[in-house]
Amino acid sequence: MNNLIDKLAESLTPFAAKLGNNRYLTVLRDAFMLAFPLTMFGSIVVVFNNLPFFPDELKGTLGTLLGNGQNATMSIMTIFVAFGIGYYLTKSYDEDGVFGGVVALASFLILTPFNFLTAEGVEVAGALTSDRLGAKGMFIGMLAAFLATEIYVRITKKGIKITMPEGVPDAVSRSFSSLIPAISTLTVFLLINAAVVGLFNTNLHDVIYTFIQQPLTGLGSSLPATLLALFLTQILWFFGLHGQVIINSVLDPIWQTLSLENLAAYEAGQELPHIITKSFMDTFTVSLGGTGMTLMVVILMAFVMKSKQSKEIGKLGLGPGIFNVNEPVIFGLPIVLNASMVIPWVLTPLVVTVFNYFMMASGIFPATTGVVVPWTMPLFFSGMMATNSIMGGILQLIDVVIVGAIWFPFLKVQDKANLSMTTEEE
Repeated sequence: MNNLIDKLAESLTPFAAKLGNNRYLTVLRDAFMLAFPLTMFGSIVVVFNNLPFFPDELKGTLGTLLGNGQNATMSIMTIFVAFGIGYYLTKSYDEDGVFGGVVALASFLILTPFNFLTAEGVEVAGALTSDRLGAKGMFIGMLAAFLATEIYVRITKKGIKITMPEGVPDAVSRSFSSLIPAISTLTVFLLINAAVVGLFNTNLHDVIYTFIQQPLTGLGSSLPATLLALFLTQILWFFGLHGQVIINSVLDPIWQTLSLENLAAYEAGQELPHIITKSFMDTFTVSLGGTGMTLMVVILMAFVMKSKQSKEIGKLGLGPGIFNVNEPVIFGLPIVLNASMVIPWVLTPLVVTVFNYFMMASGIFPATTGVVVPWTMPLFFSGMMATNSIMGGILQLIDVVIVGAIWFPFLKVQDKANLSMTTEEE
């Protein structure tokens, strides 16, 4: 078994490290983190406006008075992500990030239709709709931002820019320096948009949404794909690699889009279209004690196991575990490279996720509304916030019972080994 683990570690570690250090995945992660405080604010507004014990009339009034808290943040999240991609990708090439960010954002907007059809079929010109700047425009926003930034940076690197003499204020000099790369990049996108609109009588938003975004979100919202992502996350952590950073950097854009679509449906009073969302992954996996759902594990170690070693590690991990930080138990039990713990470590998230999926699919428990809940929010409260229902918190309590049932026999074996070792030493 140890030989097998060593061979797997040799194979996985270089690949995982390369993936985790990938320039584009790192930029994408940082761009979403740039938008996080804004989406967090929008989520708080949504939760407050729709508290379950508020009458419908009050909810409507709050939506009118406070609704812009969501409209100006979560509903136009693609704007912040596009700017963030441009900013961080430009900085990764040691160029001025601010100008890269605004060029990326402007390039996305050039591809965005400034018109829409009303319910009566009347076309309104000179207006943007929030869905183009939110869930529906997410993938075109990311693609446009990456492409625009690469063009902008390459022109800048070739030295095709206006250099101002010394003594000119820095802000003026930087602006003139970015002038030719910015105009060139935006011209490319303007011509692309003109070609798509003029030759095909459509827009890239609809093309990307139909042929790329819908298939990818359909795949990302499926249970098999989710289980595969969880399996890979757990395996990577088992070998001491940060599974969330590596796997989520690939799948977060898809899960974020699914969350935004759920939020739009929730706000419109419609049936929630997805079970698997970013909120689901955070609230019903990480919020059960961190990666691997280990809050119940540290509780069992601290209060049920008998060996001093188990109790000490359990007590050490209990405080952080309440806030879903579980490095003390991952490295203290240990779980990393511990063959006796690999089965519950990998199996538990898969079993609990399947259970939660079917509980929500059957309507017994509510799906997540799409609001952003901080991953450090303690158990039960995070479930209520994510589903806008006390039933979400109750589902988390059921989850930790399942976690305990799976982990208990393995912890008991480890505990007996610790007691036996202590007896021999005495």
